Amino acid sequence: MQEYYFYLTLTYEQCLAYYEGEVEHIQVIEDGGKRIRFPAQHIRRFVSTIGVSGRFRLQLDDNNRFIALEKVT
Repeated sequence: MQEYYFYLTLTYEQCLAYYEGEVEHIQVIEDGGKRIRFPAQHIRRFVSTIGVSGRFRLQLDDNNRFIALEKVT
């Protein structure tokens, strides 16, 4: 299993495209400098009236398949 930590800050307006399904993936740079891309549907539960803000942990299996995304702070 692989874990990646990153900060993500998006305004509500920026989230609309993700939330409405117009954008399929989100790309972030994790703490080690690696560029990571994952399906946008996984941030939907973190969207509030102000958008998304915080530190997250992305877990992938050994074949780089999604396991979990959780907010850690």
